[in-house]
Amino acid sequence: MELKDKITSTFATRFGGEGTLYASAGRINLIGEHTDYNGGFVFPGAIDKVIMADVRPNDSDKVRVYSIDIDDYAEFGLNEADAPEASWARYIFGVCREIIKRGGKVSGFDAVFAGNVPLGAGLSSSAALESCFAFALNDHFNGNSIDKFELAKIGQSTSTTTAA
Repeated sequence: MELKDKITSTFATRFGGEGTLYASAGRINLIGEHTDYNGGFVFPGAIDKVIMADVRPNDSDKVRVYSIDIDDYAEFGLNEADAPEASWARYIFGVCREIIKRGGKVSGFDAVFAGNVPLGAGLSSSAALESCFAFALNDHFNGNSIDKFELAKIGQSTSTTTAA
């Protein structure tokens, strides 16, 4: 089954109906490994591996998200005190919090995601996850009013606080 089909099928089973699909590529750093979120210089290139998510607002203040790859579910609110336990969910929570801190809007949403970016292989699976959700939340809740450079800084800030 193709990645996209697996995600949309799982979303329909878990949450009913359908969401909107978003994808973000992994990357390889030709120079500057782990310096991007520490303020250093990098020379990245996108690769043909992605993180893909099906996302839909749920008219609540709760985020409900399921990771197909690790078969894990997390649910959390959007206040600082609501940080989830699971490390993978903290990246999504961090994106939500960074958007809110910068004056953007985020409300509750349902999401299912998976990818073929190898975890822990230095191909920026966490950055792809952050970017995928930043684009989705910008689209759903902010009318795409946050520019791409700011979305990149949101991901960078998320990596800094999540890695700490």
